Amino acid sequence: MKDQFYQYIQDLQDTITSKLEQIDGKAKFKEDLWKRKEGGGGRTRVIENGNIFEKGGVNISAVHGPLNPAMQKYFNVGDVNFFACGLSLVIHPKNPMVPTVHANWRYFEMYDKEGNTLDQWFGGGQDLTPYYLFEEDAIHFHQTSKNACDKHHPKFYPEYKKKCDEYFWNAHRDEARGIGGLFFDYLKDSEEHSITDWYNFVTEVGNSFLEAYVPIVEKRKDLEFNQDQRDWQEVRRGRYVEFNLVHDKGTLFGLKTNGRIESILMSLPPHVQWVYDHHPKSGSEEAKLIEVLEKPREWV
Repeated sequence: MKDQFYQYIQDLQDTITSKLEQIDGKAKFKEDLWKRKEGGGGRTRVIENGNIFEKGGVNISAVHGPLNPAMQKYFNVGDVNFFACGLSLVIHPKNPMVPTVHANWRYFEMYDKEGNTLDQWFGGGQDLTPYYLFEEDAIHFHQTSKNACDKHHPKFYPEYKKKCDEYFWNAHRDEARGIGGLFFDYLKDSEEHSITDWYNFVTEVGNSFLEAYVPIVEKRKDLEFNQDQRDWQEVRRGRYVEFNLVHDKGTLFGLKTNGRIESILMSLPPHVQWVYDHHPKSGSEEAKLIEVLEKPREWV
């Protein structure tokens, strides 16, 4: 399973980076191959200063070795070994009318010292963070995600949409990071779903990503914007940074397992503002976004 999924994310990385380069028309992804001294490594691809994409990364990694004490405590296990692989992406467009997008699909195994598999599971999801709310874009992103889920079980979309709203919640701000999407974790072998079933589901979601995001980019990338709207984008990016550094489990896992810092912090946007006690004007387009972030909505 781990070999099969690792091959899948390598191919998916190629597909996604090729399509995003084609849309941007100027910038190319710079590839950075790296190794982890404890075991494994990855293939980081970063795009910067393009026509459309100000900064973005589409990264894959496969790491393995002894699980360190901090993560043993987190998983409530003893001295075990692990293998983890996944694809993680974040794209920050230049135009504030185009939303930031994040996605991640991952697989984890745990072994005893004899090499026997103790546990295995999939996780991941995809979510959208707009700066200006176009309801038809939110509906499109969620409908595409729901279509992928519905091919496997009718309960998946409502369950994983709810988990996404709960997970990407900036508790210290009492608002969502964005308008959500899907989030799932610890998808394990059970009577109802085999690990192969979960592989098929997670790859279905991964394959839906470009269909969910690209039409939104193409629709909004040429819209005009002014400096005030750009400033708003940078203020909202600050909230994105806050979530990633304070709450995100993936970031914290990477930092605690001696992950590669450049790849972990690739998700951070290049230009951000923190304005003291900032609030949008009542009735404005900016305020319209905040209303949805404070009370997540059902889009489909």
